Amino acid sequence: MECNDTDLWVMSPPFSIDEEFQSETPTLTLIPGLPDDLSALILSFLPFSHHHRLRSTCKLWKNFFSSKTLISLRRKHLHSSKLSHLICVFSDDPTISSPYVFDPRNLAWCHLPPLPCNPHVYGLCNFASISHDSHLYVLGGSLFDTRSFPLDRPSPSSSAFRFDFATQSWESISPMLSPRGSFACATVTNSDRIIVAGGGSRHTMFGAAGSRMNSVEMYDIGKDEWVALDGLPRFRAGCVGFMVGNEVDDKEFWVMGGYGESRTVLGVFPVDEYYRDAVVMDVKNGGEVGKWRELGDMWEEGERRRLGRIAVIEDINGGSPSVFMLDKSDIFRYDMASNCWKKETSIPKKLTDESSVGFIALDGELHVMDSIIGSDSTENNCKSRQQKRSASLFLQIYHPQKKEWRTLITKPPFQQPLDFKTAVLCTIRI
Repeated sequence: MECNDTDLWVMSPPFSIDEEFQSETPTLTLIPGLPDDLSALILSFLPFSHHHRLRSTCKLWKNFFSSKTLISLRRKHLHSSKLSHLICVFSDDPTISSPYVFDPRNLAWCHLPPLPCNPHVYGLCNFASISHDSHLYVLGGSLFDTRSFPLDRPSPSSSAFRFDFATQSWESISPMLSPRGSFACATVTNSDRIIVAGGGSRHTMFGAAGSRMNSVEMYDIGKDEWVALDGLPRFRAGCVGFMVGNEVDDKEFWVMGGYGESRTVLGVFPVDEYYRDAVVMDVKNGGEVGKWRELGDMWEEGERRRLGRIAVIEDINGGSPSVFMLDKSDIFRYDMASNCWKKETSIPKKLTDESSVGFIALDGELHVMDSIIGSDSTENNCKSRQQKRSASLFLQIYHPQKKEWRTLITKPPFQQPLDFKTAVLCTIRI
């Protein structure tokens, strides 16, 4: 493993490893011939996506790769650019289908345990997944509750869960004040707070209907409590949210798109009225928030029906982030000065299904994910015919600064092709 001086933060004074993975026999060490503290540092540099498999090497390695110290070592001695930047994929209801993390650098998948199960509810979807430090949060969503009536009517959820990568376990945290699904969500930069806005009760089994809301609240991670904030100017569900601002200056919470009122076609079929505008709320460093301000329409009538999928690339120098939208096979960049979208590029390879595509930012690049039926060219011919017919995940990756495209292909561990119309994605650095 190559390791340059520039890859690491300045080393701190000598440290001692936790007793939880120290050898009971003094002659046994994590790496033969090396002190345990140095061995721990070396092993902590290995990509996070490989840790699960390395636990089976021996008892000492199992204890080490399951310890809380591992995450702290990585964050303390690895530069942020050298941490494993992973894509978290929730393919289905996470209480019955294990979520996975995908490492594009190493083409490695690692499963996470499913959420704690509630025997009274099922069909969780349209929840928000977001990361903060070494934790992954699953908030809200829409589900069916066997205790409600009628049974076929979905209900919004206020439940909130947190996954700790250090302990590899889920825990329940304080529920939101208002149950919601399909809402905007963002972590406040350089802060232990999460903001959620809007949402409703719509379920993926129904193409329309469901409630809408304008409620906004903020979660204090340290206090484990939610606080209500000023509501959105209008009811808004199916929207996206992100933060603008660096660690020093005050920040802004942006909410784009979504749908509010609905109309009916022929007096029977409900059709959503999609918003073309964005709203912004100031967020002070101390936690205080300002009033909402409306920015107006981001495109002209007839230009597009609704906001496409959004991905945000943070500025490593602390400036404003770059906001991108995937609309069919084209990628647009948002111009904050003129409040409009400008075409950036087009996807080189035609998508299998333009309505079912993943779009997410990772390591300063835009990842467009598409499920394709066929075998990975790197697989052995001895694979079964059923495996060869299974879907691969094809990634087309765009670097906005270099204006260059590259591709990756991987075989995901899911039994069925990923349906990005319902799958939930987020990223985390570990």
